[in-house]
Amino acid sequence: MYKTIMVPLDNSPADRTILAHVRELARLMKSRLILIHVADGHAARNKESLNLDDSEEIRGDREYLETCRSDLAADGFEVRVLLEMGDPVAEILAAAGREQPDLIAMATHGHRFIKDTILGSVASSLRHRTGIPILMIRAAAPS
Repeated sequence: MYKTIMVPLDNSPADRTILAHVRELARLMKSRLILIHVADGHAARNKESLNLDDSEEIRGDREYLETCRSDLAADGFEVRVLLEMGDPVAEILAAAGREQPDLIAMATHGHRFIKDTILGSVASSLRHRTGIPILMIRAAAPS
């Protein structure tokens, strides 16, 4: 049913929640995984105008994705990683258009209306802008 699962990661503790869930789902479904992170800091959003090939932010994000990929690959999963730059919603939608996953699985932070209105919500925006099924798991509260 879910041959390819795309997993947006935000390099936060919430990622542990979705990766634990996806690990079990992918094992049951024999799914390929695509881990995507969208760097959206100043350097990433202005990479071309700043003439940057790399930055501390981008290097850190690349290392984080590789760590997640190698951890899953060590458990036998087929995993690819995508590091995009810019607006998270736009870049995830563009990648989903190219990659054609059967499911997007992501953690939510459990913000409430006011915080979502002020900060925006990637999960909320994605669910309104794609026809791909989205699995949202609320991140575990920090301990």
